[in-house]
Amino acid sequence: MLLPAELLRLADTVIDSLDLDSSQYLTDESLHKLHDVFPDSLILAALDLIDQRKVTESVTPWGFVEYEVLSSTATHIVYVGLPKTLMSSYCTCPAFNFTVLETGQSLMCKHVLATRLAIRLAFLFVISVDVTALSSQNENNN
Repeated sequence: MLLPAELLRLADTVIDSLDLDSSQYLTDESLHKLHDVFPDSLILAALDLIDQRKVTESVTPWGFVEYEVLSSTATHIVYVGLPKTLMSSYCTCPAFNFTVLETGQSLMCKHVLATRLAIRLAFLFVISVDVTALSSQNENNN
């Protein structure tokens, strides 16, 4: 039996190795690979978020990247490719905190899987964050 860290590395490897067809969609083989690692309900929920265009990438002028996933109740921040941690990704949603961090029932939440798949499919909205907008927002908050 694989340890949780090994399962997470396997899941990361599967996502990173997914094949796309000529239309940039997941191939049947790729979907089968996902089904080998994740429950159907998680895959369907993640793909639904992507289909509804709920995954956004925000990039600052200095290169910081943050992903936001809009769910039915809130916008959740997702971080991927975390260096030097046991978790390669993190989400601010309650499901991630409970099912991933507290109980270990899941490898990732639907927001993390949606973000990882959207990156792989190059199917997300990219927003460039303007420094002047950030500074004026900060001044308004003070």
